[in-house]
Amino acid sequence: MVKEFLSRHNVAYVERKVDVDREALNEFFSLNAGMGVPVTVIDGEVVRGFDQAKLLQLINKNTGGA
Repeated sequence: MVKEFLSRHNVAYVERKVDVDREALNEFFSLNAGMGVPVTVIDGEVVRGFDQAKLLQLINKNTGGA
């Protein structure tokens, strides 16, 4: 869901698969304490879960949108 949301808003992203990438897994635990997925980081701000309002707020903040 997050990938589709970001794509709809023309936001480039990098998907990291914690099940096959140990470095990504370590980063996930440092950002999230293992609380669940997805974890999205936009300009250093961590969004846990699929919080559309928060994601849109950060997208607009970082793209100059309203």
